[in-house]
Amino acid sequence: MLIFQPDLHQFSSHLQPIDLSFHQYLLNCSEPLLVHTGNQNQATAMLPQLKALLAGKKLAYIFISHFEADECGGLPLVLQHYPEATPVCSEVTARQLAGFGIANDMIIKQPGEKLISDDYELEFINYPSEMHLWDGLLLMETRRKIFFSSDLMLQFGEAGGKIIKSNWQEEVNQITPEQIPDPDKRAALQKTLSKLSPAFVATGHGPCLKLT
Repeated sequence: MLIFQPDLHQFSSHLQPIDLSFHQYLLNCSEPLLVHTGNQNQATAMLPQLKALLAGKKLAYIFISHFEADECGGLPLVLQHYPEATPVCSEVTARQLAGFGIANDMIIKQPGEKLISDDYELEFINYPSEMHLWDGLLLMETRRKIFFSSDLMLQFGEAGGKIIKSNWQEEVNQITPEQIPDPDKRAALQKTLSKLSPAFVATGHGPCLKLT
């Protein structure tokens, strides 16, 4: 599903028992980037759509914000079909992927580093993800001004393809202790995010945000 500009596509599923949508994204350009794989079932449903969109192109990168089933549970399946794709993640996430035998060849990025191609510029931001405050990564595509929010800026309900208007600073201020339990790390993240100026938030759960 095309959701923003000519090349950002969303794959979505809705889990009724918890009334929550799960999204993955494809930035479909000369070096295609997949943001998250979903869990194994979600990846199985996504793959035919992914193949249709890529139309024979190789998948270059798979970004994984943190080690959790809906972010990377389907990674082994996706790599079976796209063995040339390289996962991009934090050092902590890389250790988890290697420790569980999921992937070995990865690009490890630190906060503040970038990955630049002809078509996009990815900037990585520290993400003390909520499960154990493991250091994951958030992603900003600076040319299109797309922020990939992972489990931040979350809303319940069926939200595939849904876009609502919002205000960036209000969204940053509303990051909750449930999402980042450590108050110092939450404040540091909010300070970092406040310096960004995205036009669009590609959420992990809930409607995407067109920022005003």
